[in-house]
Amino acid sequence: MTNPTNPTGAPVLVTGGTGTLGRQVVPLLRRAAGQDVRVLTRNPRPAADGVGYAAGDLLTGEGVDAALAGVETVLHLAGDAKHDEATTRTLVDAARRAGVRHLVYISVIAADLVPLGYFRAKHAAERIVAGSGIPFTTLRAAQFHDLTLRTAAAMAKLPVVPAIDGIRWEPVDARDVAERLVRLALDAPAGPVTDLAGPAVRSLGDLTRDYLAAAGKRRPTLPLRVPGKVGRCYREGVNLAAPGADRGARTWEAFLAETFPAGAPAVGTGRVRTS
Repeated sequence: MTNPTNPTGAPVLVTGGTGTLGRQVVPLLRRAAGQDVRVLTRNPRPAADGVGYAAGDLLTGEGVDAALAGVETVLHLAGDAKHDEATTRTLVDAARRAGVRHLVYISVIAADLVPLGYFRAKHAAERIVAGSGIPFTTLRAAQFHDLTLRTAAAMAKLPVVPAIDGIRWEPVDARDVAERLVRLALDAPAGPVTDLAGPAVRSLGDLTRDYLAAAGKRRPTLPLRVPGKVGRCYREGVNLAAPGADRGARTWEAFLAETFPAGAPAVGTGRVRTS
């Protein structure tokens, strides 16, 4: 697949390349791009299979200019609620100096609407990318299956598991997001693109119950209502993708069956809406 913004075959830089999403993106990008991929990492690593590792720190800026040398396309996958704004600004400043021609950013659906720190940080980073002067593409995705699993597992550690049916998610598989990001990275900059969510909307309570069944755990559950502005926001579905959003193919049930191969959860319990 030809990259119209990178006809010279310059290395593609990926931040967050060793994270949940990055581990899916990097090998796909390497195969699809047919060119070198460079991963920004805090700790040096030897190159392998066409993937190089450049030591750099987006918090301090140390090593970032060197990591971007000769790069024309950047996928910015790194980030956290505490540092997203600062690290994105560091990357953007260095990318401008390097003459980057395409910056691809992964954000979260409803980043501008949900009153939580993680969403605010993602929206702030979106604005930095959009105002950078660098041609860009921003993809907003729903919560990954991996995050849904960690959330359910954390709640399952309690003696009584909260069944939060007023919060609805539409979890998406990181592999579906990775495939979409690679296509976007190898195409022309498109600005904000259509959201990507999972194939179904499910309550957090049902997602948790599915996890308990798949993991073979028996716990009493207790219905719980999230109060305040955040609870109201989720009950109104502000966090959900708008009609017409793209949908990943891999389901939560299939993800659990892969994670717990001894037995898959019952399919379809508590489903709110499918697309």
